[in-house]
Formats: sequence, structure tokens, C-alpha cells
Amino acid sequence: MHEQILDFLNHIEVQLGYSANTLTAYRNDLGQLASFASGSAGIDDWRDFDKDAVVNYLLDLKAREYSSATVARKMAATKRFFRFLAETSVIGDDPTVLLDSPKVKKRLPRTLSLEDVAALLAAPAAGQGPKAMRDAAMLELLYATGMRVSELVALNTDDLNLASASVRCFGKGSKERIIPMDPAVPPLRRYLEAGRVTYLKDREERALFLNPRGTRLTRQGLWLIIKGYVEEIGIRVEVTPHTLRHSFATHMLDGGAGLREVQRLLGHSNVSTTQIYTQVSGERLRDAYDDAHPRA
Repeated sequence: MHEQILDFLNHIEVQLGYSANTLTAYRNDLGQLASFASGSAGIDDWRDFDKDAVVNYLLDLKAREYSSATVARKMAATKRFFRFLAETSVIGDDPTVLLDSPKVKKRLPRTLSLEDVAALLAAPAAGQGPKAMRDAAMLELLYATGMRVSELVALNTDDLNLASASVRCFGKGSKERIIPMDPAVPPLRRYLEAGRVTYLKDREERALFLNPRGTRLTRQGLWLIIKGYVEEIGIRVEVTPHTLRHSFATHMLDGGAGLREVQRLLGHSNVSTTQIYTQVSGERLRDAYDDAHPRA
């Protein structure tokens, strides 16, 4: 049964160009599905995994008290996997075809105020040396472009064009987009001229952001850096690796940018994904109105 999972993972990586993070999520979710099949369900062939088994798997996930979002993700992976098995004739009928995915209440993304963003971007200036220059450049670039954390750490030096103040990045499905980055140019220039060369160990290394070992900074490393500055300056709201991305989108809309423009900058395939930020922007407007018009 694991052989079919490997075939599926190879398909979405090679044929569809899915990212390493997406592959890891699918691998974990389908591994759990296979464990359920061979364990609780007593099934050793995907052809025997019928609709009743799918329903029992869904009930098992809910019994484990996963969040609705996690259950929905795992079931989406299951449906995608069985569709692949049916399309490749590994199984006859897809047992998930009539099964609705669990409904998930969308949470509005958390954002920072303009004041908190300014404080976070200024935080590295309290330090010195290559780390301070690197961190200043990273934070400025994240907020100036709205890039995903995974996109930022994947950047190479030749993805930057300081002359045109733009950066090339590759999003989900390896889709390329060019993003303006004007505010990030000065800190990037300082980092490239005096910070990166200090960390550089191998002259052939192309990664833009390096750790002290001279290798590419990881997503986890970047998150720890952001978390450290958040604690240092005392930001009270919850901050995640994508908080600057969410803040970028909301502040762009607050500033009058069009939904389609923000969609292209974020690299969203569907504008409906971007529309959630209009709700955040509207909510902020309501809060500002209520503050200015206190009720008796």
C-alpha cells in the first residue's frame, strides 16, 4: 500500500511541481491513512478500502480531537489520493467521490498594526554585525513584498535586481512572479556588501540569506529570528511566520490597492483566497469607527 503512496507523491512532485512542504504534508497525512487501513480497518489492499472505511477513517480523525481545519486537510489528501488511484486504474471506483469534505470556518488572519510593523522592522538596528544587517534585510523584504517565508529563504542572490528594485520568487507550483521591493533595497545593499560576505564560506554558494555556518537559512531559523524580535520589543498579539505577509496584504488594501493587484503580489491562484483580507480590512475599519464613536 505504501508503494501507491510513493507513486502518488512522485506524481504531484514531478508532474504537478508541488513544493517540498506540500509533499511533506501529503506524506504525513497519507501515512496516517495507511496506518488506519492496516490497523483499525484490517485492510492491506486499497481496492478493499470502501466508502464505509472512508467514513470510519473520518470518524477516527474526529475522535482524536483534531481541529476542523486539520480534519478537512487530511480528508482532502485522502480524496486526492483515491482520485489518483482511480485515474491510474489501481482501484475501480473512487470510494470518496460522493463524500463531502468537512466544513471549515475560516479564521481571519492576524495582522500587525503599522506601529508594530515599524517597531519590528527597526528591531535589528539595536544589534551590530552581519546578523543585524541580515535580519534587517530579511524583515524589510518580507514586509515590502508579502512573500511567504518559504519563498524568502529559497531566494538566491541572482533573484535580486537592485537597479530595478524588484525580486523574482517562485511560489506554489513553481510559479514565477516579479515583485517590487523599493523599501528593502538599502538594507539589502548593506547586507550584500558587508554582512553576507562575513558569513560566506563557499564562493559558489548562491543562497541570499545565510546562517553563520555559511549555508542557506531555514524556515525554522527565520521563524526563531522573528520570534526573538517580537519578544524583545514586546509585541502582544500572536505572531506567526506569515504575520508580515498578512499585514502586507491588509495594509495594501487599507492604502487603496486593488484586490487583483494584491492577488498578483501574493501569488494567489484564485482571487477568493485574497478576498479574506478585505474582511480583515473591513473589520479594522469597524474598530476604528467604534473607537471614534463610543456608545453611551
